[in-house]
Amino acid sequence: MSQNISYLKKLNNESVVQRVINCLTDAMINKELRPGDKIPTELELSETLGVGRNSIREAIKILVYLGVLEIRRAEGTFVCEGFTESMIDPMIYGIILDKADSYDNLMELREMMEAGVVRLAMAKYTEEDMQNLEEKLSVMKAEIEKGPDNTQATFEADNEFHDAVSRMGHNPLIDKINRVVQMLTWSIRLETVTYMVESGRGQELYKAHETICQMLKDRDMSNLNQNIRDTYFENEIKKDRVSFI
Repeated sequence: MSQNISYLKKLNNESVVQRVINCLTDAMINKELRPGDKIPTELELSETLGVGRNSIREAIKILVYLGVLEIRRAEGTFVCEGFTESMIDPMIYGIILDKADSYDNLMELREMMEAGVVRLAMAKYTEEDMQNLEEKLSVMKAEIEKGPDNTQATFEADNEFHDAVSRMGHNPLIDKINRVVQMLTWSIRLETVTYMVESGRGQELYKAHETICQMLKDRDMSNLNQNIRDTYFENEIKKDRVSFI
């Protein structure tokens, strides 16, 4: 028996594959297609939308690649029931390939994301979450105290601290997007940690993160963005570069 597919309308010739994609995703956004729903067959989509089956097949391939649809052999094609890692991949590539002045844009994105993550963590963290964060902070301190040659382990401890903050928001979608930002800023953050540790300023790095931890513990949002920027040490690194030149 044919499904109720009233949300499907005939398409014009403009970018047929993209319009098939738009039609299906609009139906998902409007809740006409829900997670777990089976979508119409290629033949039904082709007849209803008035486009060739090759265009339907290509649109479905793209949505499967993006993690929006999944093909179950002998059953059909279904709307995915959860967030998948593959949804993030095209976002990463798009940002990497952007021709714009990426450093400043990336730092703005980083600050906005980290501030949002901290706000969410502040509203939703549990006592267990806070204990875990304090443990991560203690590990970071111990790695810093091992001296200027211990940059890699300190960087890993720094990542663990920020991952813990991200998980405190108890929102897997935001956590995954935040990890994308962390991936994109990997080299910037590594440079910061390396500079601070090798120049003997590891305690300043630790104190900046201790401030974030205390701010979360007190649920104190005053000076939130400034406290986050203080963990970047951008001005110190720039000054050092100028003096070196």
